This record gives sequence, C-alpha cells and structure tokens, in this order.
Amino acid sequence: MHVTTPVPSLTEVDAICGQAEPVGRNLRITQAYHGLSAGVAARTGQAANWCTFATWASKQAGQTIRRQDLARTIEAGLGGVEEIGAAITRLGEILRAVGRVVDRSILVATVRDAASPVRAAERASEAVARGNVKVFEEIGRAFARFVAGLDEVGDAGARVADGLRPGPPPDGQDLLRAAFAGYGRAIAAGGRRECAEQLLLANLRIGLHEQTRLQPEIARALDAPVAHPREVKARLLARLFPDASPLVRRLGDDGGPLDEVVQRLVEGARRRVRRILTE
Repeated sequence: MHVTTPVPSLTEVDAICGQAEPVGRNLRITQAYHGLSAGVAARTGQAANWCTFATWASKQAGQTIRRQDLARTIEAGLGGVEEIGAAITRLGEILRAVGRVVDRSILVATVRDAASPVRAAERASEAVARGNVKVFEEIGRAFARFVAGLDEVGDAGARVADGLRPGPPPDGQDLLRAAFAGYGRAIAAGGRRECAEQLLLANLRIGLHEQTRLQPEIARALDAPVAHPREVKARLLARLFPDASPLVRRLGDDGGPLDEVVQRLVEGARRRVRRILTE
C-alpha cells in the first residue's frame, strides 16, 4: 500500500508542539495525526488505529479552538435553561423588594451578559488547545517513533514500548507500552482477524491512557467556560446598580439574596455549556 499523506518526523512533531499560535498548531496536529494514521495503516491495512480517531477528535477540537460561532451558540443556549429562567425570575423579585422595577427583557440581557458567553468561548478555546497539544506531545511523538522504526530491522512496537515510562497512568505509561507492543503484533499477525484484534486492543489501551491522564484537564476544560460566582455577582451588581449605593453593598454581601440567583445561574450555565462543548 502506498502512503500519499506525509508522515511527520520526530523533528516535525517537536516543531508543531513548539508552535505558540493555537489555531495553526491545531491544524498541523490534525494533519500530523492523519499522516501517522496512514503510516500505520500502510502496514496493518485499512482498519482504524488510534491516530485515525485522533484525527477526527483534533479536527473537532479545532472548532472550539477557533471559537467558530461558539459564543453565539452559548448565548443562544442559555435562554432555554430552566435554572437560568428561575434565576431571572428570582432576580426580578429581589429588585422589586428594594424598589427597583426592571423589565424582564432587560433582566434576560443582563443575566446573559453576566454569564459572559464571549469570555466563555475564550476559556473553552484556551482549555481545549492545551489538551490538544498535551496529547499530541506524548502520543503523537510515540507514533512518530513507531512509524519511523517500521523500516528498521526488528520490532518497532517493542522499541517504542521500551522507551516509555513504567507504571500506571497518569504518570506512568504502561498502557502505552502495551499498546505499541500490540501494534507490533498486529503488523506481524498471520491473519486479518488477529491483526484486527490486536489493533482494537491497542486502540482501547491508548484511549484509556489518554482519558486517565487528561481527566483533570478535561474537567477544567468543561468547567472553565463559566465564570466564578463572585465574578458573575459583581457583573450583575455593576449593570443593575451602577450607583454603588449602600443598598448595593448589602446585596453584594456573602450569603445575601443575590447569592441564590448567582448559584442558579452558574449551575445552569455550566450544565448547558458542558452539553454544547461535548455535542
């Protein structure tokens, strides 16, 4: 089988990881995964390897990194969240209790602004970009070593495995070691069934390693788009009470009635943003 997609070298992988600009870097990571996928498939056949899935995942990540209509999607999505509707209703009650009557449409706009969809898109972009390069720096580099070693004498998978850290994830690389040994067995397999089984097991091992190692980053990426409750409360106060009167200072006290509104708003926004980012 002839490979037409360029397979990145270790030097090229390192250069991609060193690129500071996230949008262009993501494009190069996606292209590199495609090349690595083709390089492995040239020896195993058309069955998918981990880089095949990584190509798609990196392309999807690129949409968030580029913020393609993300702020608008988040803003539109906030309108249908039950907790946010309840927060707006409660906010209106609080305002009436202190002698302020504000039209609901203004409250809706104020709450959406306080949730800061533009900043949410920025935070999501930054978090996903960090995860994108972190995975590629570790696993993409290992695949580049593997593909480069396929033309050498001996078992390329075993050589890659020997160069990885022992121990379980997130700090160890036992799953990666087993996975690349499995890719080596897939290439040496005598039949298509055995090859497919080895590929599947190797793919699953890398997927488990990746998810285990990146779990803290994944959680931060999903939570990062929503501002801290204190920040949201400060925005609400600044927009609804620009006079900064003593009344405003009391509403801003910890444990005050505005805290309930903010908590509902943040929880609803966080749930909605998570759904948008994972759809």
